[in-house]
Amino acid sequence: MSPLELARFAAGALRGHRLRAGLSVAGVAIGIAAVVALTALGEGARAYVVGEFAALGANLVIVLPGKTETTGHAPLGAAERDLTLDDYRAIVQRVPLVRQAAPLAAGSETVRWGERSRAVPILGTTAEFLKVRRLRVASGRFLSPGDPDQGGAEIVLGPALARELFGAANPLGEVVRVGQWRFKVVGVLAPRGRSLGFDFDDLAFVPVRTAMRMFNRSSLFRILVDCHRSDDLDRVKRDILSLLKERHRAEAVTVITQDAMVSAFSSILQALTLALVGIASVSLAVAGVGIMNVMLVSVAERRAEIGLLKALGASNGQVLAAFLVEAVLLSGTGGVVGVVAGAALVRGLVQVFPQFPAVPPAWAVAAALVLALAVGIVFGVWPARRATALDPVAALARR
Repeated sequence: MSPLELARFAAGALRGHRLRAGLSVAGVAIGIAAVVALTALGEGARAYVVGEFAALGANLVIVLPGKTETTGHAPLGAAERDLTLDDYRAIVQRVPLVRQAAPLAAGSETVRWGERSRAVPILGTTAEFLKVRRLRVASGRFLSPGDPDQGGAEIVLGPALARELFGAANPLGEVVRVGQWRFKVVGVLAPRGRSLGFDFDDLAFVPVRTAMRMFNRSSLFRILVDCHRSDDLDRVKRDILSLLKERHRAEAVTVITQDAMVSAFSSILQALTLALVGIASVSLAVAGVGIMNVMLVSVAERRAEIGLLKALGASNGQVLAAFLVEAVLLSGTGGVVGVVAGAALVRGLVQVFPQFPAVPPAWAVAAALVLALAVGIVFGVWPARRATALDPVAALARR
């Protein structure tokens, strides 16, 4: 029999048992759809994280208080020693490859204007933070440049916070209360959205020294350092560690480069994606057992047909191929349906969460189809071999 005749023979056999064949196709389709969707979600999560870090700028180094053993994660314990404004000044003045840097103090407080109030994160920093974090001001200006130790009573609002407090009114020049402190609004940020844990549309910036006094902090939350080139990251990291070790007489800080964070998160998300795909693939094994069961029943029901084929001169190889093609048609159809269903699920998710870049990668689609065909071949071999083992005379006698 030619390949076309084999395909027609297998398709005709499947049409005779449409419900049974449909359930087998559905089983494979569910497994393949899960593989495609979970792979797309994992790759989308990785792309989202990489994009978030890219939004910081390509040449970022982050200095954190406390020494931890890590290659890319923020420390979880308390700081061993304070990270001070003097450390920030020393980094700017004594590390030659630093383009600019910004200290950061963080806390949470209620911002009030008139009868309206909102509890939001408060970030204390300097004028350099605007360029280090690639932010823009929609109206007014950012914090004034100058000595960070001088403090000040000016505040910059995120756009969502400004709308919540002032509605359609112009907030520039107005005085707001942050806890027991009074600040003059000097600027409103352009919309930025959420980035690495902070919703920049719903927070406020004040001078760093003022924030440290407000929250009774002696240590900075972070120092963000912007290098001239991405090739300088490792050199800047070593210089900062050496400088602060000299200042603190111990290794009292953790320095993280942006590429290390991206690499660490990418590795974690890739491992998670593979684990999810492995779990989803278990359902394909279940679907394969279903295909094998269908094929075994088919062999039992078609003993006479098999005996007639062999009596007419069909070889064992042709009989084996006929039943393998039948199994592959089941699994292949399920694979195509599963890929389409998985892609539709991902498209629906992206419509609900458009900021999440989930797209089924081409390699995952190809691998899913190959996996579906492999399931048909693997679980179709035993029934097909049973068909070839039938004696034509005995098979025809049991008609």
